[in-house]
Amino acid sequence: MLIKLARLSLWNRRGTVLLTLLSLTISLVLLLGIDHIRKEARSSFTNTVSGTDLIVGARSGQLNLLLYSVFRIGNATANVSWATYERISRHPQIAWTIPLSLGDSHRGYRVLGTNQGYFEHFRYASSQQLQFAEGVPFTGVYDAVLGAEVAKRLGYVLGQEIVLAHGIGAVSFSEHKDKPFTVVGILAPTGTPVDQTVHVSLEGIEAIHIDWQQGAPMPGRQVSAEQALEMDLTPKAITAFMVGLNSRMATFVVQRQINEFRGEPLTAILPGVALAELWQMLGMVENMLLLITLLVLVAALVGMMTTLLASMRERQREMAILRAVGASPWYLFWLIQLEVLLLTSVAMLSSAVLLLAALWGVQDYLAANYGLFISLSPFSLQSLYWAGGILAAAALLACVPALVAYRRALTDGLSIRL
Repeated sequence: MLIKLARLSLWNRRGTVLLTLLSLTISLVLLLGIDHIRKEARSSFTNTVSGTDLIVGARSGQLNLLLYSVFRIGNATANVSWATYERISRHPQIAWTIPLSLGDSHRGYRVLGTNQGYFEHFRYASSQQLQFAEGVPFTGVYDAVLGAEVAKRLGYVLGQEIVLAHGIGAVSFSEHKDKPFTVVGILAPTGTPVDQTVHVSLEGIEAIHIDWQQGAPMPGRQVSAEQALEMDLTPKAITAFMVGLNSRMATFVVQRQINEFRGEPLTAILPGVALAELWQMLGMVENMLLLITLLVLVAALVGMMTTLLASMRERQREMAILRAVGASPWYLFWLIQLEVLLLTSVAMLSSAVLLLAALWGVQDYLAANYGLFISLSPFSLQSLYWAGGILAAAALLACVPALVAYRRALTDGLSIRL
């Protein structure tokens, strides 16, 4: 009987209730949406590289090595000699390696020199392999494969020639104009720094620098693109390399052996550990988003309480009639509480449907423009905690208008006011 009365009472005030429901629904969509995007951003960050057991570079801090090898931010303190790379690659516990050579750019985008193993072994997110939207991997010395954002922002297509520049500045006056590269492939979006990278072969990196010294062309020596193809293009050094092991059990053993390598000072890091440490440094952003979600929740619930308080004056006669037919003050108290819980529950259900529709609508847009891949399943065990907390907070705030109804005198609603 109480549930039926609460439902009919809400329907009788459907205009005001609908506005309150709409306000609460939008607030809950913002709350759940921000919380979901916050978690997905963290997941996307930690899944920038997947399936790689170790990253090896010159002796430095693990965050510096992670930043320039994975995120293409900053520069290495030193290079790793090619002889050392080959020697470590032959370690019996190592299944595969991916050499990385950085230092050049193209119109503000970093250029990465690597080999075919990059397209075969590199993984991101949940062990997803790189896919080609167009074209094929590079096979020639002067072939280039573009990340999705590079191709989109610069409007490049297959077969187009590009010129690499020395250094990592957006504008460079040291360009390798005599050795242009041809776009042979464009990668599908990944939501990682791969999208912002121009990929070429290690031989291509060696070819464009074969007549350069200390960041400038060597005076009196000019090697054409055709002449470079006839020369030995084996790299002398690389920036870093990724390592995949035959068994995860050997990770710490191989890491210690590389860190203690006597040929040259090296650092081997675990990408997952380094990513977690880096995210902790960026935790302020996550905390700010969490604070925003809590403020949105508080604003929504306070708005609902304010609306209920404003409606209590209009419902004086309704409350008085219920008292006159025998309803106790506690009956009115629980009636208001039940109305609030019904309103909150309907708002939660409608916000869940609206959130799913919104995520479905913006999923492709966020992936294409911001590199953020979000799932269509925003609900988890934590969502149940949110739901319980929201219902508890709504019931607590509803005590204010419920107590007003409880304490309202019978004569307040039945007396005639002039």
